[in-house]
Amino acid sequence: MSGGEVAGILVAVFWAILVSFLAVVLVRLAQTLRATTRLVADVTEQAVPLLADASATVRSAQTQLDRVDAIATDVQEVTSNASALSTTVASTFGGPLVKVAAFGYGVRRAIGRGKDAPAEQPSRRTVIAGRTVPSARRRKRKG
Repeated sequence: MSGGEVAGILVAVFWAILVSFLAVVLVRLAQTLRATTRLVADVTEQAVPLLADASATVRSAQTQLDRVDAIATDVQEVTSNASALSTTVASTFGGPLVKVAAFGYGVRRAIGRGKDAPAEQPSRRTVIAGRTVPSARRRKRKG
């Protein structure tokens, strides 16, 4: 065997190893592609019903939001009506009720003074420019 034949055998062995390696890689790649194809098919089978359910849920949510919007509009109208009613009631009955309450307070106070009139109230003094001036009640008693 000459050097050329040995080199040819080495090149042939190298090409055989390379082709074997490439065949293994291609077989593995084919398996990966088959597994990926099955995975995509399974995901598609499960995703289509999920998307249909999600679409139905979104439609239902939109219906509920429309109802809530209608309720909110009604509540706003009721609130404005209640505000107008309370303003009307306050303006109609507020003034007379305050007057009646003030009258009742005055009557109770007047009746209370007649029963429990204090014997002597302490005199009030007013300070004017550094000197003390007796109150008007004390001045009447002296004069």
